[in-house]
This record gives sequence, structure tokens and C-alpha cells, in this order.
Amino acid sequence: MAQQGEFKKTLGLTGVTVNAMALIAPGAFLWLTFQVQAAQVDLAGKTTAMDMWAGLFFALILSFLTAISYAKLAELYPNAGTGSSYYFTEQAMLNEDKLSAFARLSKFIVGWTSHLYYWVYPGVMVAMMATLISYIFQQFGINLSIGSQIAIAVVFSFAVAYIAYRGINGSTAVSIVINVLQIITLVVVTILALMYRFKNPEHVTFVHQSFSSIVMPHSFASVMFQATVAILVLVGFETATALTAEAKSPKHVSRGVILSLLIQGVVCYLFEYFGSCAWLNTAYAVKDAKGNLVHGIDAAAASSAPVGDMVQNLGNALFNHMGFVLMILVAISVAIAVVGTTLACMNTGVRVTYAMSKDREVPSFLGFLNPKFSTPHGGVVAMAVASAVIGAFGVVSVVNLTAVTLWSNIGTFILYGMTNLIALVAFFRHPQRNVITHIVVPIVGALANVAMLVAVMYLGILGGGDTKTAALYAIIATAVWFAVGIVYLFVQSAKSDRKIVGRPLQSN
Repeated sequence: MAQQGEFKKTLGLTGVTVNAMALIAPGAFLWLTFQVQAAQVDLAGKTTAMDMWAGLFFALILSFLTAISYAKLAELYPNAGTGSSYYFTEQAMLNEDKLSAFARLSKFIVGWTSHLYYWVYPGVMVAMMATLISYIFQQFGINLSIGSQIAIAVVFSFAVAYIAYRGINGSTAVSIVINVLQIITLVVVTILALMYRFKNPEHVTFVHQSFSSIVMPHSFASVMFQATVAILVLVGFETATALTAEAKSPKHVSRGVILSLLIQGVVCYLFEYFGSCAWLNTAYAVKDAKGNLVHGIDAAAASSAPVGDMVQNLGNALFNHMGFVLMILVAISVAIAVVGTTLACMNTGVRVTYAMSKDREVPSFLGFLNPKFSTPHGGVVAMAVASAVIGAFGVVSVVNLTAVTLWSNIGTFILYGMTNLIALVAFFRHPQRNVITHIVVPIVGALANVAMLVAVMYLGILGGGDTKTAALYAIIATAVWFAVGIVYLFVQSAKSDRKIVGRPLQSN
């Protein structure tokens, strides 16, 4: 297959870390996912939102377990290039005589699953951007039609794809600015939320009557269900491993994985969710889809942007009715952060696809590199189209948006779980293995991801209301994707006269 250009090693530790941090984007996700989390209900139709912080904490533990596996694999296989887990799988299987015959099949499954995450996730972000812009217009008395929101989704998808097409250095510069901006914004907003809680200037009753109520689990099932959504706000740390071909040192990759999650997950997310939950009060009221006035958690579930409502309330109560101005400023910073998140995932997705293209596991045009910018331009165009379609579907309703969110998360759980198992295989007989980090962590990480996957399936089969509908959409879409993958694998194998099992590929 003809290749054009080569990747250039230009990224240091800062560059690798901020590209991963841009995908995690804590300032954006507090705004974007709070409504979805507030709207989630359990099998009895009761809200799970009281365990929002605990669900996030559980998802963070799961993420750290997986992050350690990714970091250790990046150290073990410094020549991963753009392949990430796709490459790690091949090397781990080839190094085990009894498993080497399954190298190609295992590698394909991991790579195909990666697309459920890296190619669906940008579409989720595109839909959320359209929803955010619609909310901003509403504040000025302008209601955008669904058609207008779809148009925004399409334009945004191709605009971000153009930045990705221009190369990783430009993307890194954008990511640095975005990370600084959103972290400052979220710290300020969270401090204001806590100030409101302590001062209680409007003498309201808070949903969580104590700080312990915010952090302590109320129901194990609720924590698990909340974690199925919360994982969306934490994924991205592993994207550093897809930048090995452009990193100056392999050590930057393994360190970037842990640093990005530590800074964004622990320092930012736990803090901002604590502040937001501390503010949530029963005086907060909006009208739901039926025109009924609802309060507290129900209001957050009904609003298209509960954090926007919170910021307006904070500005009005603490700064002499400056809520509208403060909300617009925060909304703009969130919009900028969404650009960075979408960009980071597009960059990762097309690079994993590029690695598969080199092995002839996906169409060859997805492996062409632009000679000027050293970017997989065929993959970028395909990614833009896919993101526009998924985003357009997501803006139609909250159910659709939740469905594509869960669809992406299912791909995440499967990919993370398999990566933990690959780490276990890679280090099981390694002479320098560490029982904790190389054996225990991968096993627990794999089990935790399986638990999250089961929770999503459980919601889809036994749940109720819109949550069940969204979960069923996600499960069906996942099944269709894997069915397409099976057909594609057999057809391509027949055309190229390659065995699916029994003939391991040579590493690239």
C-alpha cells in the first residue's frame, strides 16, 4: 500500500499530556453531562442522581486501574507508533507461543472495538456542541430548530476535522490554551458554588443536606448506574499511547497517561462535581417537557443546561444580578473546551485507524499521510462525516444523545477491559513483573470494566423509561457494529488469502 509522508517526533511530555487532557476536558463535561446524569433513573424509575459524585469516584478508580495498564504497556512496547492497544495486543500475543496463532484475530477485535469509542465519541461531542449553542441562543430569545442544530453539528464536525488535518503541533497549541482556560473557569465556578452553599443568601433548602451526603453512596446500584455515564467524562488518558510515533521519548507517553488523569480526574472533576452537587437546591425550578414546574434534581434533569442555570443563579445571588453575563462567559469557555475534546479524540481515532490500515485491516485510503502536515487525511475526512452523522442523530432528543453516549461508553468498557487483559498476558511471564501493577491491577481493572458493561446491559434489558430506550439503542448499535466487523474480516481475509487464525502478523 502506498504511503505518503512519515510522522514527526515533535511532542515532549507537556505536548503528550495536554493532548490527553484536552479529551478529558473537565470544564466542558460538567456542563455537558450533568443533565444526563441528573436524568438517569434506576429500574424502579427512581433517580440515581444522589450518587452522582460517588459514581464519578467509582469510575475514576476504574480509570486509574486501566491507566496503569496502559502506562505499563507503553513502557514495555515503546515502538507502538499510532496503534496503542491495537499494537500492544499483537506484541503480547506474539510473545506467548500458545497464543501467537490468535494474534491477528485478537488484534483485529481490539482495533475494531476501538472505533466504537474513538469514532463515536467525537459524534457525541458534536451533538453536545450543537445543544450548547442552542442553549446560548435561547438565552437571547432565539429558539433554534432541530434542522438548525443538525446544520451546526455538521459544520462543527468539519471545522474541527480541518484543525486535525493541519497537524498535531497546531492541535497541541490549541489544547494548551483550552486546558488553561477551562481549568481556571471551573475552579472559579466551583468556588462560587461553595460560597453560595456556605452563605445561602437566598435561604434555600439544599438537595444534599450535608457534605457527607454528597460523597457517601446511597445505593450500590445507583453508584454503578451513575458510573456508566460518568466514565464519559474521564476517558481520554489513554490517547497518549496513540501519539508514540510523534513523542520524543516513550517515557513521555507512559507518564502522560497517568498525569492527564491525575490532573483532570482527581484535581478537577472531583472538586467541581462536589461544588455543583453542593449548590443543587429545591428552589431551583424549570418547566419540563410537559410544561410542569419541577424542582431540584428533577429540574436539572429537565433543563438543557443545568450548570448554565447554576451559573446564572450564582451570578445573580453573589454579584448583584450579573448571572446572565457570567453564564455567557462560562458557556463560551465550555464551547472552546468542546472544540479541544473533539479535536483530541479525532486525532487519536484516525491514528489508530491508520495503524490498522497499514495491516490492511481497514480500507487503504485511511492509511494515507498528507506529505505536508503528516496527518492521515483520508481518515480525517471519514471521521468528519461519521461525527456529523452521529452528532445530527444526537441533537434530535435527550434519548438520542444518551444513546450515543452509552454507545461510546460500551466501546470504552470493552476496549479498556481487553487492554487490561492484554497487560496481564504481556506481563504474566515477564521476568521483571510486579505482582500488584502487572497482575492484580489488570485483573481488577478488567473485572471493573465488565461490571460497567453489565450495568449498561442491565439498564437496557430491565430498566424503564427513556434510560431503557437509550440503552437498547446503544446495545443494538453495538451488535450491528460487531456484525459488520465479522463480515468485513472474513471478506478481506478471503480476498487477501490471509488466515484469521494460525498466521500471526509480523510487527510493524
